[in-house]
Amino acid sequence: MARSINQNAYTGALPSFRNLGILLRILIIANVLAFAVAVAKSSDLGTLWRQTIEISSLVEPMLILSLLALAALNDVLRRAPYWLGAFAVLALELALTTALYFSGRALLWAEPAPLVRYWLLVALATAALLVYFDLRGRALSPALTEARLQALQARIRPHFLFNSLNAVLSLIRQDPRRAETALEDMADLFRTLMADNRELAPLAREVELCRQYLDLEQLRLGERLKVEWRTDRMPRDAVVPPLVLQPLLENAVYHGIEPRVEPGVVSIEIYAAGDEVHAVLRNPYRQGGNHHAGNKMALANIRERLQLHFDAEAALTTKLAGDVFQVHIVVPYVRGRES
Repeated sequence: MARSINQNAYTGALPSFRNLGILLRILIIANVLAFAVAVAKSSDLGTLWRQTIEISSLVEPMLILSLLALAALNDVLRRAPYWLGAFAVLALELALTTALYFSGRALLWAEPAPLVRYWLLVALATAALLVYFDLRGRALSPALTEARLQALQARIRPHFLFNSLNAVLSLIRQDPRRAETALEDMADLFRTLMADNRELAPLAREVELCRQYLDLEQLRLGERLKVEWRTDRMPRDAVVPPLVLQPLLENAVYHGIEPRVEPGVVSIEIYAAGDEVHAVLRNPYRQGGNHHAGNKMALANIRERLQLHFDAEAALTTKLAGDVFQVHIVVPYVRGRES
């Protein structure tokens, strides 16, 4: 089964020590605590600089080793009961502190403090981080996170519904078979829109829905809408947040194609690069358009959904190059698993 959004919600387990957002928070909090200790031990700026360098010479190697060890043991720690995992993390940090204390004494500027003092500082810092991540996990509890996602999902109301229905009605007499296909595409698309979309979905299915959506738009826009797909390097086994591309294509049609009289091209490129999946969408851009606020709201919606699923490991960036507007999405390359 594909991973759910609950991977980032509170489950009574330790945080994922392989998540970029978690690692960044550990680095920031640990360095802030180290600087606070340096300030507390200093009487002037000169002393503060010396204390900062001395404490950093201990803290930074400790941080690097800790993050490597925690990432390596991540699966074991997260499978254990919370109290046992927390105890294992504390024991690991104290063991690393002891090893660094005896192996790194020669690198210090002065005789180090007693080992017990370092144990106490490390234990307090570790406890503070564990409490912080526990509170953060509770704040992102499944009920709250899922409610937030559903609220964001509810904002995706395809404006093309009535236009598409009118286009289908005009086809019923002229081309009944094509009208039937269009109605089937609409049913598939709206079934997905109304479904429980907490689980990551196959990227191939997301692309299929996008193709169905663009086929519907071409019913009413005709030759004005040109579509270019570049999916030869698309990873077929990847999973992504549902409906992360379709609203962006809806944006591209609404803001880039509808205001034009002449034909315009919407291009979609999807490819894998290392442990990331990239999706690049481009559409024509007309200066002085009046849809800027709606465009920003849709992009903010997608950004927030990506953050709920992947924290800091996903990104959405936009770029305007002349008369072309580009949206670039990067998500971790998560492979789907069989149920």
